[in-house]
Amino acid sequence: MVKKKPAADPARQGVLPLLEHLTRLGKRVYISEMAPGGLRPRHLITLRLLADRGPLSQQGLGEALSLDPSNVVGLLNDLEERGLIVRRRDPADRRRHIVELSSSGEEEVVLSDERAVVVEDRLFAALDADERTTLYELLRRAVGSAALNCEVPGDSTQD
Repeated sequence: MVKKKPAADPARQGVLPLLEHLTRLGKRVYISEMAPGGLRPRHLITLRLLADRGPLSQQGLGEALSLDPSNVVGLLNDLEERGLIVRRRDPADRRRHIVELSSSGEEEVVLSDERAVVVEDRLFAALDADERTTLYELLRRAVGSAALNCEVPGDSTQD
């Protein structure tokens, strides 16, 4: 007699591998939507953060992105070379740099948002509008919780 395998708990189905796979697919599709030489996701995340929060100190931006300071410098150099951000000394503390979007950076945020809609429509075609809203809310809550509970010392992941 063959023993039946007990039904797996849906909450323990291995969400991380699915998220990783979806992230890879999304990244590939998103990059394909970008013009040749387009921005990478880490660039767009940085621009979106500055659009949402306004000017930030370079250190504050690195903390918000969970990046090592040496990685922040390279990232900002890329964006500054493309004319998408402006770095200036903080008049209150000349050792600090303030980072803000340039007008070209603001335009890029609008364009990247439009591209994101195309990508999301392709990735989530199997979900209706209510399911997509629920997924967004669940992921937003999980990200907020993870930011508080899962900080990894010395992590300098860029993407």
